[in-house]
Amino acid sequence: MNSLILGAARRFVGLHLRVSVNLLQNESFSSYSFSSASAADVSPKGETFKSSSFLDSLRLATKLTDKGNSDSVLDLLRSYGFTDSQISSIIRSDSRVLIDNDATSLGSKLQFLQSRGASSSELTEVVSTVPKILGKREGKSLSRYYDFIKVIIEADKSSKYEKISHSLAQGNKIRNILVLRELGVPQKRLLLLLISKSQPVCGKEKFDASLKKVVEMGFDPTTSTFVHALHMLYQMSDKTIEEKIRVYRSVGFSVDDVWAMFKKWPRSLTHSEKKVANSIETFLGLGFSRDVFMMMFKRFPPCIGYSTEAVKKKTEFLVKEMNWPVKAVASIPQVLGYSLEKRTVPRCNVIKVLMSKGLLESELPPMSSVLTSTSESFLNLYVSKHDDKQLVAELMAIFTGNRVSLTDQKARLEQ
Repeated sequence: MNSLILGAARRFVGLHLRVSVNLLQNESFSSYSFSSASAADVSPKGETFKSSSFLDSLRLATKLTDKGNSDSVLDLLRSYGFTDSQISSIIRSDSRVLIDNDATSLGSKLQFLQSRGASSSELTEVVSTVPKILGKREGKSLSRYYDFIKVIIEADKSSKYEKISHSLAQGNKIRNILVLRELGVPQKRLLLLLISKSQPVCGKEKFDASLKKVVEMGFDPTTSTFVHALHMLYQMSDKTIEEKIRVYRSVGFSVDDVWAMFKKWPRSLTHSEKKVANSIETFLGLGFSRDVFMMMFKRFPPCIGYSTEAVKKKTEFLVKEMNWPVKAVASIPQVLGYSLEKRTVPRCNVIKVLMSKGLLESELPPMSSVLTSTSESFLNLYVSKHDDKQLVAELMAIFTGNRVSLTDQKARLEQ
């Protein structure tokens, strides 16, 4: 087990109190790095740009159909003092800022924050650190989350947590975030926790109890699963958890099975008894035995959350059209989560063409090499190795859904 987790588990009981007390006694924040790392400039120093060339370089142009609005937003951000690096960081972190907002709505929010006393440097630093804040409604909500982020950034610089935290009504939220930071939760996830109303970082006793469970289970704080597990345990009462375990035990899973699946996919505890029963019925109806279904779910818990229609459609394609055995699907159940239109069908159509021309060493290659490999690996295995340029072009068209050259495709994959 990761040494970080073992250490955290051993010292957790006293950690929260110790960290909280030390922080409130003005302990140095030198070890807490909350400052935003600036993205590399996408243009030479001093060079200005419009949305067409800039967004092309960020591979976002296809999403932004209104070039005029994009230019207006970029001009607006510059007028508030945002540097090209900060604008690049905003777009890379949350492209919805340009896609969902026009210059008028963004300008109103930025002006509102300035009216509350935010300096130009404070405003640009906070927004470029957590662009998602611009998705908040103007008013109390936007103001509150701006204050949360500003507290963390200022605490890192000033080493005066007590003075800053006491200026907020929800000091517990800041303290809990810092406890998570001590455990190793990355800055990006911490700042997102700060601005979300649904995340489990409010209060004290419930937060402590939920975090203690997550740490003792051995979740790695550096992963998103750690936060998901904390969220699940925070929002579910002991009685609800016991009921979920009873549901799984009623269909043959042990208590250990339930917690093992929870560690792989925390949302596994959210399913209702009806959902579990319907999922079992769906898989049994498609030819999977009960034991095989249980093995699949233990291996890949998300499969129980797939819709009946999706499971049937994908399984029938793989088994009936491609002639892979049911046991092949059961061995790598994650294939049921892949997009049929964007991934599975195009790749399988390439295989069909190669089979029809007798160009495969075996009649049907393993499902893993066709579906679970990366795009680049798939191209190397089944497309680019052929000497016939016309065949390569045909296969590439099937793979991409349009007439994109192999060179262009590889260039895209390397980006």
